[in-house]
Amino acid sequence: MMEGWQVRRCAWTRAAMLGAALLYLPTLQRSASAQDSLPVGYGTLKRDDIVVRFATDQLEIQVLPLAEQVIRLLAPDTYRSLAQLLKTKGRAVADAAQRAGVDRPTLVMVTFFGLLPQARFSPEDVNVTSRGRLFRPVGIVPLSPRWSSYQLDAHEQAVAIYLFEEGISFHEGMTVSYQGLSNDSWTGVLPTLDRERARVMARASLQPRP
Repeated sequence: MMEGWQVRRCAWTRAAMLGAALLYLPTLQRSASAQDSLPVGYGTLKRDDIVVRFATDQLEIQVLPLAEQVIRLLAPDTYRSLAQLLKTKGRAVADAAQRAGVDRPTLVMVTFFGLLPQARFSPEDVNVTSRGRLFRPVGIVPLSPRWSSYQLDAHEQAVAIYLFEEGISFHEGMTVSYQGLSNDSWTGVLPTLDRERARVMARASLQPRP
């Protein structure tokens, strides 16, 4: 009789745990898909439409957010290229995030263009201010062989994926800074993103359901 009670108790425990897991699962799914609600393949924006660009006397700096809610507004070929890049560099990004102790890093692509011969750049000096908080890079995944030289010839470029702590909002104004220079042109990009987001949802709604 005691054995039967133990069997029933174990069955009840497993059922209770399964029920709790099923209740918790939608929450996890909503959290995971919150940034992925935009359909893929309906954007028309170009990279130049959303990149933050400014220059020093030696360099031009371009900053491109890699958040899904941003890059899904880009033209399909551009989106696929960036998505493939993130997939290819996924392990390196995960390793950098682990070293920094960041579970869900905010990813940004930073490009340095040399305007003069022997132009020097300092990767760690790229910072982002969002919602009144200064974010410094917690990890960098280089994409260019010359990245570690910290020097560029004229017309040469160095590109990397930057990792920042979670908290940067691309739905609001933000400021990118580098060695005393700052650029808040992202505020001017927001209306473009809002219009394109509405158009993407409209285009997707006109497609026949499978």
